[in-house]
Amino acid sequence: MGALLTWQTAMERALYGPDGFYRRGERPVEHFRTSVHISGRFAAALARVLVEVDAALGHPDRLDLVDVGAGGGGLLTGVTAAVPPGLAARLDLTAVEIAPRPAGTPARVRWRDRIPREITGMVIANEWLDNVPLDVVERTPDGPRTVLVDPATGAESHGPPPSASDADWMERWWPLSETGDRAEIGGPRCAAWAAVVRRLRGGLAVAMDYSHVRASRPVYGTLTGYRDGATVPAVPDGSCDVTAHVALDACAVAGQAAGATGTLLTTQRAALRALGLTGARPPLELARRDPGGYLVALGAAGEDAELIDPGGLGGFGWLVQTAGIPVPSPLARLAEAPARIPT
Repeated sequence: MGALLTWQTAMERALYGPDGFYRRGERPVEHFRTSVHISGRFAAALARVLVEVDAALGHPDRLDLVDVGAGGGGLLTGVTAAVPPGLAARLDLTAVEIAPRPAGTPARVRWRDRIPREITGMVIANEWLDNVPLDVVERTPDGPRTVLVDPATGAESHGPPPSASDADWMERWWPLSETGDRAEIGGPRCAAWAAVVRRLRGGLAVAMDYSHVRASRPVYGTLTGYRDGATVPAVPDGSCDVTAHVALDACAVAGQAAGATGTLLTTQRAALRALGLTGARPPLELARRDPGGYLVALGAAGEDAELIDPGGLGGFGWLVQTAGIPVPSPLARLAEAPARIPT
């Protein structure tokens, strides 16, 4: 066994170090399906939210649209294409991504490795928080212990007790009851999300990710690797994407402490359905009257169905937080009947 590291350090090096998975320019689409790559209808749904944000802010001369963990930058261009031309012309587009700028990215898209200091508009963080490195703690007969990992093999060992801050976070958000139970300490994700909300001078930030809430934490954790479209062991050697699901309820509270004035925690299925993506098949009568139109509508229904599938992407959690404006009306109605975030 080689030198052992905490999982947070191992993930940081494996994903973002000099030879890390994302630092060398790997793109999510090459390794797993995301909502962005399935259909332009995902971007169109977010465009409807952006239109409401723009109206709530009084149609400013410049409106920020920021994609954190932008991958190839396609979501920014997709949303821009789906809003009215007048709004599209006022958008200031920023892709936050450590990977190199892809060839062909429109010149108007700013490519930077840090979140802007001030944002007035909308921030999108699609499958970003699950890649924020974190530590793992396991309950042993001698009490909670930080889990150490060999980055070359993924072999694990028990280390020291968790730090005071990790223990406090765990006690509040992910208590361990039985020997062998694990917690993935989400403090770094809470801090990362709070930093986004703190920069929001006015507008909305939305995070979408595989997630869970305190009432249904997975007892053995969720660390997973992805490579070439397949799930692989989470070995933090830089050869694969290493992720863990997000405690979005904890992030929501961190966002409120950072200044969020409105909060909605729901599922992607509920959110996209509220924004008009139903997955309903077009009526057969359309096939007789307009065969071409029927095929287009059928394709759209299939894309919608994949985006809202509760056993897949539809099971993602959505955390929507606003600064100085209300939660947009199609989504605000969901707050009256909050959706359960699945494990």
